[in-house]
Amino acid sequence: MIAQLRGILSHTADTHAVIDVQGVGYLVHISGRTQGQLAAQDGAVTVLTEMIVREDSMTLYGFYDASERDAFRLLITVQGVGAKAAMAILSVLSPADLSSAIMAGDKAMVARADGVGPKIAQRVVNELAEKIGRFPSLGDGLTINTSSAMGGEDSPVASAMGDALSALINLGYGRSEAHAALLRVQQAGEADDLSGLIAAALREIGG
Repeated sequence: MIAQLRGILSHTADTHAVIDVQGVGYLVHISGRTQGQLAAQDGAVTVLTEMIVREDSMTLYGFYDASERDAFRLLITVQGVGAKAAMAILSVLSPADLSSAIMAGDKAMVARADGVGPKIAQRVVNELAEKIGRFPSLGDGLTINTSSAMGGEDSPVASAMGDALSALINLGYGRSEAHAALLRVQQAGEADDLSGLIAAALREIGG
C-alpha cells in the first residue's frame, strides 16, 4: 500500500498530477483543492495517498492533508458515492465545509459538486451525520475558530458535539437548528461537555 509520495511535481491538471519520485512518475488523482495547493509550492511536494485496487486497475488518489484524505475515506462509504464523486465533492467543499454541511443537513451544499445529484447529496448527509463528529481530523467542521485539539477520533469535544447534536434531534429539534445552536454555544465557550452543550444549546434555541 502506498500511503504517501514525496517528489517533484512534473505535471498537474484539474483532476490529476504526476509526481516524479526518483525518476518514477506516479499518476495521482487529486481534487481541485489539492491541485491549487500543489501548484503554489516550489520544489518537492508531499501528498498523502489512498490506493483503490480493483480487478483491472490500481488507482492512486492524492490529498494535501489528512483531513481531506479522511473526508474521502468517509465519502466512499456512502452507497452510490464512488471515488470520482468523492473527489468532485472535495473539489467544491473543504473537509470542514463538508463536515458542517453534513451536520446541518444541507444537501444543497453537497449537490454543488459536478455529477452529484440531490438524491446522492441527501444520502451523503443522512448516512454520514452520525459518523462525522468522530472521524479522524473532521471534528473541526463542527467548530469555528476553536482549538486545533478538536480534530481527532478520540477528541472528547468532537465526540460531545456529535452526541449533543443527536440528543437534540431526538428531542425533536431540526438538525440545522440544533447544529446552529451548538456552533453558537461553542463559539461562546459556554460548555465543552455533553450535558453542558445540550443545556446551553437548549437555552440558545429557546432564546
